[in-house]
Amino acid sequence: MFNKITIIGCGLIGSSLLRAINRKKLSTKINAFDKSKEVGSFIKNNLSVNVCNDINDSVKDSDLVIISAPLSSYKEILLSIKNDLKNNVILTDTGSAKKEVNTIISNLNLKHVNWIASHPIAGTEFSGPEAGFAELFEKRWCILSADKNIPKEEIQKLEKFWVSLGSKVKLMSFEHHDYVLSLT
Repeated sequence: MFNKITIIGCGLIGSSLLRAINRKKLSTKINAFDKSKEVGSFIKNNLSVNVCNDINDSVKDSDLVIISAPLSSYKEILLSIKNDLKNNVILTDTGSAKKEVNTIISNLNLKHVNWIASHPIAGTEFSGPEAGFAELFEKRWCILSADKNIPKEEIQKLEKFWVSLGSKVKLMSFEHHDYVLSLT
């Protein structure tokens, strides 16, 4: 599906993504980055992925970059990786708020990036990479949001990715996503 996927942030959601991508063989190369040395060590010792010590190296030549870190760290992450993202990369996330993140992305003026927000409605009461499991996204909703200037083919690629993980996908605007989720 993708030649190279990078996951930034390897807690419950990120490590579950790594496991599911591996199991379903959705990429020929998988990179992982987490700022925690303990998390990186756990991933390196327990999952068959390339653990990177440098966030910039982790995203180079990736076709899909997924930020699966706390929302409060997005701006720092995006500022770090923006110059290393390849042309036409799909950049997505797993966060629960979209409007604010979309503003950060817009302000960075990433013309060569296909920003398509993702919100997998999945999780457990547990956290950390040891709590992750490949089936986390099966029979769960994933909401995608994108600006009108993102090519439909790119949105369809990301939709196919989430469907391959077992998710049901719904497209929503950034504003509608935040409104609907605020009600729940």
